[in-house]
Amino acid sequence: MMMTTDDLERLLVEVLTAVGFSRKAAAALSRQTVFSEELGQHSVGVAHVFDYIDGLEAGRIDGAAEPEISDPAPTMIRIDGKGGLPQTGFDMVIDRLVSRAKELGMCAVLQNNATTCGSLGTYALRLSNAGLVCLAATNGPPLLAGSGSTKPVFCTNPMAFSTPQADGPPLLIDQSSSATAYVNIREAAERGEAIPAGWALDRDGKPTTDPKAALMGTLLSYGGSRGANMALMVEVLAAGLTGANWSLDAPSVFEGDQCPASGLFVLAIDPAVIDPDFPKRMSVQIQRLGKDYGVHIPGLAKAENRAHTLCGGIEVDDRAIERLRALTAD
Repeated sequence: MMMTTDDLERLLVEVLTAVGFSRKAAAALSRQTVFSEELGQHSVGVAHVFDYIDGLEAGRIDGAAEPEISDPAPTMIRIDGKGGLPQTGFDMVIDRLVSRAKELGMCAVLQNNATTCGSLGTYALRLSNAGLVCLAATNGPPLLAGSGSTKPVFCTNPMAFSTPQADGPPLLIDQSSSATAYVNIREAAERGEAIPAGWALDRDGKPTTDPKAALMGTLLSYGGSRGANMALMVEVLAAGLTGANWSLDAPSVFEGDQCPASGLFVLAIDPAVIDPDFPKRMSVQIQRLGKDYGVHIPGLAKAENRAHTLCGGIEVDDRAIERLRALTAD
């Protein structure tokens, strides 16, 4: 089914408010969901909305939570998510974050006590679209083995980095610390397909290509200890600095009635403070790397996908739309 971005966002807001999310929370999650679909990140788009709805119904997410915002320092904005959606708190402070970064050169958002944040790249892109360089990190319940371990101690612990350029879309690097995203293993299990070697261990700590065994075991980091080190770095930024749960202490986002109380760290830097020509210099460098040296430039494919969907609409699975509409009829 093809839908315009506006129609999809309206449907999502209608569904999310109908199941119990506040209007503010529903708007924030719907906005991010559509953005993810525009970028081609379908696994954290409409399909992921049902995870949030399940979390609401089970009590893991407070759909009416009102984030508590404070300013511990001129260059820091702290958010207590109160057990709700991290998208809500971020939407409440993004204008303040952009303004502070441009006034002071940089500013960071540190959010704790919320559920997992969906597509981390969308947070970074929104800031680079405002002319800022962004570094973002987030954590959640344990899914990933640390260096030398066979038990999960970190979440997939993604990090996103984006920067504006003058003659094109922002550069965007958005990747997890794991060899693959958790949703990819879950989808493989649903399809009954094997996963590549090197993605996961089973519950006994042995390598497996069985996605169901992987879901009972632990994911592996990309690049061995290098990916695990990145996961640890993200853990310090997203949980240590924010005061959120360490991944080891975070309840599941798929079972039980407790919020994972995970963290989100977003740093915004205004490059114009140092060099007003930074966006132009970035464009020249990106073009040189891509055209002269054949370097793959992250983010360009997502930008092309977004431009296409903004003109032609978003293709959404019919069954997902039927399932959403059924929720408004209950």
